[in-house]
Amino acid sequence: MKHRALIVYYSHSGNTEQIAHCIQEKTRGDLLKIEPQVAYPTDYHTVVEQAKKEINQGYHPALATKLPDLTDYDTVFVGSPNWWSTIAPPIASFLTEANLNGKNIVPFCTHGGGRFAHLKRDMKKLCPDSNMVKGIAISGSGGKNISSTIDSWLKSIGMED
Repeated sequence: MKHRALIVYYSHSGNTEQIAHCIQEKTRGDLLKIEPQVAYPTDYHTVVEQAKKEINQGYHPALATKLPDLTDYDTVFVGSPNWWSTIAPPIASFLTEANLNGKNIVPFCTHGGGRFAHLKRDMKKLCPDSNMVKGIAISGSGGKNISSTIDSWLKSIGMED
């Protein structure tokens, strides 16, 4: 069965964006880049400190991205870097603001060694009336075999093109 898919992502370093584009190319879904109204600093140590503070405070930043009507989507891929073992605050904002009731949520993340950590659990808390589908955690940008890795994963969840 073919699903109408939306690939939503936030990316700070570009790794999550690369994975989102790969998923979009393979599923032919629509792509939505989440941007906070106030961009994060580019300096690594500054953004790490800011993200840690926001996550500890449960802060959800205002979004510059206008959210689309999600009525026609049954599957929403949600991508985030692993920040302090959870989703980046802009993704928390998206999950809080979007009506994802009854949708299939497919998490994907990029990480530097922490894999999913608490990302899936924290996503489910923000959209409890959705169906969590098996996600994928990619180290960095995924390396040279990322295309076949994504192919295998999409096939395993019934989302290959």
